[in-house]
Amino acid sequence: MSNGRRWPFLVLSVAVVLLFLTHLVTGMVPIPVSKVISALLGEEGSGTGHALIVREVRLPQAITALLAGAGLAASGLLMQTLFRNPLAGPSVLGLSSGASLGVALLLLAQPLWQFIPVPRDGALIIGALIGSMAVLMLILLADKRVGDGVTLLIVGLMVGYLCSAVISILQVASPAAALKGFVLWGMGTFAGVTNDRLPYLVVPSVLGILSALMMIKPLNAILLGEEQAATLGVPLAGTRRKIMWITGVLAGVITAFCGPIAFLGLATPHVARGLFRTADHARLLPATILCGALLALVCDLLARLPGAGVALPLNAITSLLGAPVVAWVLLRGKRWNHSS
Repeated sequence: MSNGRRWPFLVLSVAVVLLFLTHLVTGMVPIPVSKVISALLGEEGSGTGHALIVREVRLPQAITALLAGAGLAASGLLMQTLFRNPLAGPSVLGLSSGASLGVALLLLAQPLWQFIPVPRDGALIIGALIGSMAVLMLILLADKRVGDGVTLLIVGLMVGYLCSAVISILQVASPAAALKGFVLWGMGTFAGVTNDRLPYLVVPSVLGILSALMMIKPLNAILLGEEQAATLGVPLAGTRRKIMWITGVLAGVITAFCGPIAFLGLATPHVARGLFRTADHARLLPATILCGALLALVCDLLARLPGAGVALPLNAITSLLGAPVVAWVLLRGKRWNHSS
């Protein structure tokens, strides 16, 4: 890659690093950069207030935002390429709703996770993963039968409404404490992952993102159409299954820990396309991952602005930033197809 094609990635990477460090400095309690660096390097005693805030609160939250944004952005791009539809994404096609239903069944239905011989966090991941994968299989089946992007979106929306209806019934019958926890979870947050829970998020998210990066050549072939992809030797059935698993794992795990985050998976690929002016996944996919991490960090910073006194709902921030992008995509109409 030439220097002229490399510098945008360098700029994005530097911006992500700066925002990550900004996360560690800003908050309800301002912490000087020197103390943040000392806390990260272990030079400051682990029992001091600043060190505890950095290591136990802000660092896990920043890592969570970084991985959640990157993972949702990658899954959104994979789905848009697979379905050749600019409005495909984990939330629009019902994946987030399916994952939410899986979590709701565990949290609201008389804590079922107590009867599952795995840790609570593992049970949440399994429930969210099963829910998102079940919805994705329905979407793939519908795509095979109808083959129409608009109809597919409608099917995804209907599946989402169906999951929401079941969740509403569970909410009515659930205890007050469980209901409050689920409602707060549904608003979306990157602050719910502590250090002891972080590996449950980091491992599957990193594996999912790396798996997505290994799909660059098949994704480029799919853009040419199924016949061209088959001519190039791409096993379509196997590729679709791999993409299904990658998107299901990323959407399920991230939703389990962060709640149903709106618009990041849908809007971020279009931001990357607008910045890089390319449909080549060798550049577009890494750019989308970086943009997803950047946007998630920005949204989290806005949600906990210093002086606000209370954290704003994360989904409100992502919707304010993502909805205009989706409206822009709709107004562009068929021009998306020409750019892809």
